[in-house]
Amino acid sequence: MEKDKVPQDASNLTKNNVKELLYATDENGDYTTTLSTGWEPKTIALSNSIDEINERIADAKQQVLNGEVSPIVYFMEVNKMDLTILSSYVGFWKWRVKRHFKPSVFATLSNKILQKYADTFEVSIEELKNSITQ
Repeated sequence: MEKDKVPQDASNLTKNNVKELLYATDENGDYTTTLSTGWEPKTIALSNSIDEINERIADAKQQVLNGEVSPIVYFMEVNKMDLTILSSYVGFWKWRVKRHFKPSVFATLSNKILQKYADTFEVSIEELKNSITQ
C-alpha cells in the first residue's frame, strides 16, 4: 500500500488519540513506516471480537450464579484463556482442570490448588471463591 493511501478511518484508536504503526511504500517504492488512525474493516472485526468475548464472560458469570460451573470458568473467560492455556499456567492436566469446572469438585479443592488458580488469575483465593456471588 502506498503511504498516502493508508486508511485513516475513525476507530477505537482515535478515541484515545492513538495511532497504529504500519508499513507502506513511499513515492520511490521503498518501504517506510506510517501512522494510521484505523481501518473500518479492522475496526468492525475487532469490535465483533470484543462483543463476543463480553458475551462469553456474561454467559460464564450466569452459569456460575446458576451453580452450573465453578468460578474457574468465569475467570478463565475474563482472562481470555481456553482450557489448554489455563492447564499450562496452573500445571495440571486438562482433564483435571475440566474436572475443577464442576462446582461440587471446586468446593473440595485444597487451598494449595486454589492458590495456583488465584495466582494465574491474579486474584486472592477469597476473590476466586466469592467475587461473582457478591
